[in-house]
Amino acid sequence: MSYGIAELAGAIRRGERSSRDVIEETFRDVKARDPFFNTVTRSLYDRALAAADVTDRKIARGEEIGALAGVPFGIKDLFDVRGEVTTAGSLVLRNNPPAQEDAAVVRNLCAAGAIPVVMTNMDEFAYGFATDNAHHGVTRNPRNSEHLAGGSSGGSAAAVAAGMLPLALGSDTNGSIRVPASLCGIWGLRPTQGVLPMSGVYPFVASLDVVGPFTRSPEDLRLAFSGMAAVTHGELPSLEGLRVARLGGWFKQDLDAVLDSTIDDLVKYFGTSNEVVLPEADKARAAAFVISAAEGGNLHLPRLKTCADEYDPATRDRLIAGAILPAAQVIQAHRLRTMFREQMHALMQQYDILIAPATLGEAPRIDMPFVTLNGKSVSARANLGLFTQPLSLAGFPVLSAPLRKPGAEGLPLGVQLIARPGEEELLFAVAEDLQTAGLLGYEPAAADGGN
Repeated sequence: MSYGIAELAGAIRRGERSSRDVIEETFRDVKARDPFFNTVTRSLYDRALAAADVTDRKIARGEEIGALAGVPFGIKDLFDVRGEVTTAGSLVLRNNPPAQEDAAVVRNLCAAGAIPVVMTNMDEFAYGFATDNAHHGVTRNPRNSEHLAGGSSGGSAAAVAAGMLPLALGSDTNGSIRVPASLCGIWGLRPTQGVLPMSGVYPFVASLDVVGPFTRSPEDLRLAFSGMAAVTHGELPSLEGLRVARLGGWFKQDLDAVLDSTIDDLVKYFGTSNEVVLPEADKARAAAFVISAAEGGNLHLPRLKTCADEYDPATRDRLIAGAILPAAQVIQAHRLRTMFREQMHALMQQYDILIAPATLGEAPRIDMPFVTLNGKSVSARANLGLFTQPLSLAGFPVLSAPLRKPGAEGLPLGVQLIARPGEEELLFAVAEDLQTAGLLGYEPAAADGGN
């Protein structure tokens, strides 16, 4: 589906396309192409067609219809969907009762006219950066099917990147939106922590979890965010006098050369060459690891005692390790989190936007799921969040944006745009400006899905 959100909703509202035709076309496309990419775990076919018919009847009667009228969207498999069991990508929860109502952000999108069509693949319980699921299989990157899509929201990101959906929902604890958006060459948003309701979302690390959208343009990202928040935004803010800097130090290690030089170009576009260092970013990342392991392990400990063999072994072992962490380490991690947040607030008194890489470089191969750190090959599943994990601790809004220029293998490269809490609109303005300038917005040289 080549339509953007605004274009598609407009065509449906004007009667140029029926909502039912759009939904049926979406399902045909998913049925034909998704077996290759493995982005979908469940279909919401009956619900979607019923919603499409309601939309068409409202339009025929001249009734008010939302800004996202008829727009199909995918839902990561840890959001509650009415009538479906929320599995969080695992077999462990499969016998739970179905959800009685949709998650709050799903309800908000439906109220704006959007239509949920599928649920998408993820790392089990959102614990990983690969979307390599022992129960549902690995999700392939539509930009090159031999490579990872990233995770844990990889099914949502890949479905959007493949053009099967214009919008999909993900969650981001330590980078689970930003990493797959970067590797798949699309746009993703980790909003300010607390700005979007988490009701009806299965937790991973409740003190870090947020939810957000994936789209194929910054304009669509803004529309999706507005729909999820159930608000209407006005004009984008002015960028006059914008103070911009790139993050150096930790955020320059082992960096792809093209990505490194292009981040400099982004900063220079705003008439500066500022580079700043966040002290102890390495410790912030370690704190994120400890907090995630401890909270995740504590949440799952009762089930681990009774049905550990039903977990993905890679997930199970990390949860068990987290459950036995000494309290002193967890307390110290939270102290580091507070210190890091204070440092971020202080730095953002000097700058309006910070720019950092989203990942080290291009997506790793599925048959070689490793990245290189300090000359050593380490697990991609655990380490693709090298640059996203520290920033999660601060709770600031971060927009993941694809660079126009690809890496050496022609695969996408991505950056993080960081603003002060509550300034998502500034992020959208910067993203749209950089896209217009030809610096952001991945454009593959060949058809997606090539080998």
